[in-house]
Amino acid sequence: MSSTEDLDYPQIILQYNSGFLVSKVMFTACELGVFDLLLESGEPLSSDAIAAHLGTSTTGMERLLDACVGLKLLAVELTQEGALYRNTEISNIYLTKSSPRSQYHIMMYYSNTVYLCWHYLADAVREGRNQYERAFGISSKDPFGAMYRSEEEMLKFMAGQNSVWGICGRDVLAAFDLSPFRQICDLGGGGGALARECVSLYPNSTVTIYDLPKVVQVAKEQFIPPEEHRITFHEGDFFNDSIPEAELYILSKILHDWDDDKCRQLLAKVHKACKPGGGVLLVESLLNEDKSGPLETQLYSMNMLVQTEGKERTAAAYSELLEAAGFREVQVKRTGKLYDAVLGRK
Repeated sequence: MSSTEDLDYPQIILQYNSGFLVSKVMFTACELGVFDLLLESGEPLSSDAIAAHLGTSTTGMERLLDACVGLKLLAVELTQEGALYRNTEISNIYLTKSSPRSQYHIMMYYSNTVYLCWHYLADAVREGRNQYERAFGISSKDPFGAMYRSEEEMLKFMAGQNSVWGICGRDVLAAFDLSPFRQICDLGGGGGALARECVSLYPNSTVTIYDLPKVVQVAKEQFIPPEEHRITFHEGDFFNDSIPEAELYILSKILHDWDDDKCRQLLAKVHKACKPGGGVLLVESLLNEDKSGPLETQLYSMNMLVQTEGKERTAAAYSELLEAAGFREVQVKRTGKLYDAVLGRK
């Protein structure tokens, strides 16, 4: 193991300092359509050809492409005619719009919404509240009203969440054997990607997506095919409206949006509606008990500060919230991926 004397601290700080540049290069290449063009072309292209197709400057595009090569998002071949660029496997799978595992939509949400809130991170730390008012001139008292400030923004957010569950959904749903639960309610289920993963993994189950009326309407029109009869919808606001009876409630990335009081309020309603012998599955990114990591979860918690009323928590903190609501036999499964699972029984 290296001693602290062996660490190049100035170099580490410089790397941290340029971290946001890395993600912005990737976001920009996605937004301009670089990866989509290279996939559709079926052959490597020069920077001049890419710039002409996408309507950009040649000098700007060449620098962007070279940065993407450095990030291993593109590969370059030097020929007599000049440099020719092509996608790498990772960009074909995750950065093109047409890929089933595309992360394009979540990247556009981060680029156009999250980044603007993070510009005011120092203000968020000073004030302890989200920064929608500074970033967008919208009241910070209703985080989801701000997130869903237009149909375009709501669609972008829903598509982005779907892309995350397209990659991570099966890991959290398979963390416990959920096959005994036939009647499942996905609270705040959004675009329904987790519900679709659930009925695929547990074909004898049905899932009701509970969400705001405008979210349900978009999910029906854009994301859930009408022939998928195992998925149904229930419109409502789970803080203010009743919650339908079910055997299992899934709360995926829900509690991290809210403070402890609202979490207790919501879990108490879930416990009351839950059938005897049923349960609740929390899907969250768990902090270590001493909050020393993981780094991704620590950063997510900062994002909760600038965008919501909540925070990321430890497994013990979620267990305490579940037990306070009346749930017992709380179990925790770390998946080794971005999101973990906590199961409580009634």
